[in-house]
Amino acid sequence: MRSQYGISGFSAFVPPYRVQLERWCEWSGNSWPKTRAVVGNSFRVVGSNHNVYTMAANAVLKLIESHQVDPSTIGYLALGTESGTDNATSGAIIVRGLVNEVLRARSTSLLPRDMEVPEIKQACLGGIYGMKGALRYLHVDGKNRKAIVVAADIAEYARGSSGEPTQGAGAVAMLLEENPAILAIDLKRAGNATQYRALDFRKPFLRYCGQTPSGDQRVRDVPVFNGKYSTSCYSDETLGSLEAFFRKQDGGRAEYFRNLSAVFMHRPYRRMPVAAWSLAYLFALGMDGGKEHDELSRYAAAAGVDFQALVQEMTSDPRLLERALQGDLVEDPYPLATRTLKVFRESEECKNHIDARMTLGSVPLSEMGNLYTAALPAWLAAGLEEAANRNVDMGGREILLVAYGSGDASEALPGTVVPGWEAAAARSDLAGVLSGAVDLDREQYEALHDGREASGLQVSGPTGYVIDRVGKLDADPLQDFGI
Repeated sequence: MRSQYGISGFSAFVPPYRVQLERWCEWSGNSWPKTRAVVGNSFRVVGSNHNVYTMAANAVLKLIESHQVDPSTIGYLALGTESGTDNATSGAIIVRGLVNEVLRARSTSLLPRDMEVPEIKQACLGGIYGMKGALRYLHVDGKNRKAIVVAADIAEYARGSSGEPTQGAGAVAMLLEENPAILAIDLKRAGNATQYRALDFRKPFLRYCGQTPSGDQRVRDVPVFNGKYSTSCYSDETLGSLEAFFRKQDGGRAEYFRNLSAVFMHRPYRRMPVAAWSLAYLFALGMDGGKEHDELSRYAAAAGVDFQALVQEMTSDPRLLERALQGDLVEDPYPLATRTLKVFRESEECKNHIDARMTLGSVPLSEMGNLYTAALPAWLAAGLEEAANRNVDMGGREILLVAYGSGDASEALPGTVVPGWEAAAARSDLAGVLSGAVDLDREQYEALHDGREASGLQVSGPTGYVIDRVGKLDADPLQDFGI
């Protein structure tokens, strides 16, 4: 029997500070019904006592504890993030050190010295790239070893920007091994796509100019982005990875959508993946031809769209970068498909083939906000945990992971839920992770967002790893500035 490699466990950590989007709408003047429908219910805010490394270490330690992992068997520990604060050393080294301090204090076995510790950066795709690296490690030179990949990030945007309600912070750790307990991932059938987009989401180091750690002040990491253009990049690159994926598959594309058990995608906010996956289904109808054209033509006719022009548009190159550099920040690369999509979204087929495949785990995700690299792993963990708790029969069924990182790149990874998956999936405990939230008022939120100390905050219960201090010495004989 051929060995399988994949995921055997999840754990997560989010900071306790929460902004309820209904309250945020009250003080910002935004529409709560629209925000709830498009974005979600709330997001988490990191305080001065947490950063990407403490959150990652909390998730990794919990993973080791909840799944009773022998730390000495771990041969690969990867951190996927776009929120690191060191341009030289891998953040996985920091996570390894923090975890080993606790393990040593408990007199248990440690994470070993002979382990790989990469940090991987490609916007929101870093965690999935880390997972692919872990699977290759296990298959090639990691015999009898296990791997941990932790995706951790702080998603923050300037106050008053369109991205502000889509903020978030947290970490998700994944345990990977041969003969996995939850999900076997088939890299040979995976599809990927990459494209340079220039004016898409970026975090230039210039943004740090003028910011230095002072007292409890946290260096902020707000991005430069062009909202609707970035959304177009997300949709187009998702279609690109799915195109590469379908070239490796047998059978019809639309039929694959219908037979799929569930899909989990990169989720910056509630509506974005639903719109992209719905659009991908229409493209599948268009690419399949034959009887699938009958369904697509029905939607096109109802939308007043010429069918032949629609199919031609689906095979066109929208030239997003070229047009953007000429001043046209393309808001809609496929306008005819978008018009058709509005009709499709109201159809029974959409409810049955799209919405039904995207409901698992959606409620916890609407409470977390955008977790960047951890957004897809969090949705996957929440979805499988919910399925286990509801006794949804998924054993032996295929699910699809569709990842994305701005700039940009996308991955489509098929996985098969293995028999007996329920017990390991139920240990993710997303409900416990989200409990004990501390709701912020406007003044507290603005203080934490801007790197200032917020008054009146009280957190009950264990906090795990926290920042003791940030080094300020910048002269001989000892320098610890920024550590």
